[in-house]
Amino acid sequence: MLMGHHLIAGAWVGGEDTFANMPVSGDADQFAIGTVDLVDRACRAAEATFSAYSATTRGERAAFLRAIADEIEARGAEITAMGSKETGLPEARLDGERGRTTGQLRLFADHIEAGDYLDRRHDAALPDRAPLPRPELYMMQRPIGPVAVFGASNFPLAFSVAGGDTASALAAGCPVVVKGHTAHPGTGDIVAQAIAAAIQACAMPPGVFNLIQGGNREVGQALVRHPLIRAVGFTGSLGGGRALFDLCAARPEPIPFFGELGSVNPMFLLARALDARGPEIAAGWAGSLGMGAGQFCTNPGVAVVMAGAQADGFAKAATEALSQTGPQVMLTDGIAAAYRDGRDRVAGGTGVQALLSSTCDLRNATPYLYQTTGAAWLADDSLGEEVFGPLGLIVTVADATEMQAVAASLQGQLTCTLHMDPGDTAQAAGLLPVLERKAGRILANGFPTGVEVSDTMVHGGPYPASTNFGATSVGTLSIRRWLRPVCYQNLPQDLLPTDLT
Repeated sequence: MLMGHHLIAGAWVGGEDTFANMPVSGDADQFAIGTVDLVDRACRAAEATFSAYSATTRGERAAFLRAIADEIEARGAEITAMGSKETGLPEARLDGERGRTTGQLRLFADHIEAGDYLDRRHDAALPDRAPLPRPELYMMQRPIGPVAVFGASNFPLAFSVAGGDTASALAAGCPVVVKGHTAHPGTGDIVAQAIAAAIQACAMPPGVFNLIQGGNREVGQALVRHPLIRAVGFTGSLGGGRALFDLCAARPEPIPFFGELGSVNPMFLLARALDARGPEIAAGWAGSLGMGAGQFCTNPGVAVVMAGAQADGFAKAATEALSQTGPQVMLTDGIAAAYRDGRDRVAGGTGVQALLSSTCDLRNATPYLYQTTGAAWLADDSLGEEVFGPLGLIVTVADATEMQAVAASLQGQLTCTLHMDPGDTAQAAGLLPVLERKAGRILANGFPTGVEVSDTMVHGGPYPASTNFGATSVGTLSIRRWLRPVCYQNLPQDLLPTDLT
C-alpha cells in the first residue's frame, strides 16, 4: 500500500496539493508535493539526529544497513510491480537492480565493520626529540553531517531512495534527506517504507532518513542551499547537476557537490583487434548500446576505428545488429524528447552520415547509428556531448596519430575502452596515459554497461563525467565522500573516539 506522503523524522507527512506519477500502464497514483517548508523540517530533523547517529557503533550501523536490505527484499514483488508500472523497465531488470541495491547495502555493512575506511593513524609522542618534542597525534575520518541525495531517473532502486548515495552516507554515520525523483515516486514510497521499518527495528533515531517527494525546482534548490546540509549527492543531467553544483559553491559556506553527470564512454578499436574480431565487437557494441533503451550513464555511445575495409565491415555489422532492436519504452516523456533532440543534433553535425535511421515517437526509443571522420570530430565539440539513449556514432580516423588526437580531445568520461589484441600493445601503451587523464575506469575488451559494486570500482571521472574526479559514487570508496579527517593532539584516552582506542 502506498503512503503517498513525505517521510520526515519517522512521520508520514501529507499536504493539500498532490501530483501524479506517469505510469506506462494502469491508473496514476497521487503523492503529496514537496515544499520549501517541508525541506526545512526534514533538514532540521536530520541535524537533530546527527549527534546520536554519528555516535552509533560500526556494528550498529552495519546491522541497520542489513535490516534495510532485508526490508527491501521483503517487499520485493511490490517494488518490482510498481517500478515496472512507473518506468516501463522489465521485471527481470528491476529484480536485478533490487539485488544490486541490497547487495551494496550488505557490502557497505561488511566494509564499515572491518574499519579500514576510517584510515586510522597514530604518531606516538616523542618528548625527548630535539630541537622540539613531538606531541601524540591520532587521526581518523569522521562523518560530516546531514547529506542531501537526489534520486536518479534511470535507476529507481540502485541510484535512488536507498541507492548508493543514501547507503554510503548512512554507512559513514550521516543522516540523509532524499529528494525523490518524480519519474518513480511510488517505487520510492515503498522503499522508504522499508527504511522506516528498519529504523524502527534497529531503534535508530527517526530523523536519520527523510524523503521529500515531488515539488518544483525551488524545492531542490532549497535543499542544496539549506545551511544544515553538509554535502550533496546527485546523479542526473549535466545541466541540472551543474546548476546545483553552482548553488553549492555560491552558498555563504560552500559545501561539496558530488555529481555524476554525463559521459559518451568512447571505445577505441585498435588495428589487430579490428582485423580479427570487428564483426564480433560490433555485435557486442550493439547489445550494450541498446540495453535498457540506452539509458545507462555508461552507455558506450562512440566507437573510434581506423579507416579502411575493416572499419567498413565493422560499421556494416553494427548496423545489422542494431537494426534488430525494436522500440523500447523510455523512463519518461521528457527523456524521450531529449533523446530525439540529441538525435537531431548529431544528425545535423558537419560531416555526419546516417547509417541507421528509424522512427521514434511519444515515449518510445529506437536505435540510430551515425558515422563521421576524425577530422570532423575534432572540428565539432558538440559531437562529444552525451545522447541519453540507444544512439551510436562511429568515428573513423586516418591513422594512429589521429586516433591519439581524438583521445586527447575528449572531455572527462566515466569510462574509456580499448579493444585490443596482443599485437596492439604498443599502440595501447601510447593511448593509456591519455585515457587515464580522461576517465575513472578504463576497460580492455569489454563493454562498460554494468558497474561492479566492489572495493576497487571507480564510477566517476573528470568533469563533466562528475564534479569531483577524486571520488566515486559506486563501491566502498564512495563512503569516503561523507567523511573528513580529524586530528587529535594530546587528548586523554578517555576523550578519544571509541574507534581510536
